[in-house]
Amino acid sequence: MFLMSIGKILIFLGFSLLIIGLFVQIIESSKMNWFGKTIFDFYYEGKNIKFFAPIGSMLILSIFLSIIINLIIKFFK
Repeated sequence: MFLMSIGKILIFLGFSLLIIGLFVQIIESSKMNWFGKTIFDFYYEGKNIKFFAPIGSMLILSIFLSIIINLIIKFFK
């Protein structure tokens, strides 16, 4: 029983790394050059300071990851 749970955890970690790797590849390509430049991403540049708060991008990422994690949880039940 214990080995089954370790196997499921390893499969989950491998699948998660695959999804994260694919997501990074997509972001680096020119197809998603808008990511990090959405309406709710706050960028401020002053004389001595630069500040960037990617609120909109993190909301999109949170929704995407929530969907993926829910699909994975349904797969393992």
